[in-house]
Amino acid sequence: MDIEIGPFSSGDEAEIIEISIRAWAPVFEELEPAVPNYVFKAFYPDGWAARQVSDIRKFLRDEGEKTFVAKAAGAIVGWVGLRLHPQDRMGEIYILAVDPGCQRKGVAACLMERAKCEMRRAGMRIVMVETGDDPGHAASRATYENAGFRRWPVARYFREL
Repeated sequence: MDIEIGPFSSGDEAEIIEISIRAWAPVFEELEPAVPNYVFKAFYPDGWAARQVSDIRKFLRDEGEKTFVAKAAGAIVGWVGLRLHPQDRMGEIYILAVDPGCQRKGVAACLMERAKCEMRRAGMRIVMVETGDDPGHAASRATYENAGFRRWPVARYFREL
């Protein structure tokens, strides 16, 4: 697959949202039963898709200059959004989505490589990415581990009040 990575433009928003929802639907189908219902409902009171659309729009509006899209044959097949943390000299792959029909074809690797180049250019020395530990995020974890990321052992606990 011939992939070109370029900057985000506002005309890309609808396609980015559509790809993201398709890419994340199977993940959220497995995530919902894996976490306590009260936690899922607290994070996604109107459903996960509504929250994701809102979060993506906000990110693109506020941080679109740190967003890059992958295109193949002129169509968007994935995207990545970065955040920089200069105080730690750390860049963060904050959000990443690849169209389900284009997964496992090197799109995520190309997007992560572009992200790392942008972070180096900004003077960052470390790159970080977070993902879930549930079964639905297994492919994401494999992608990051295959790209040389090392897992930081973190535990996050919730309980209902």
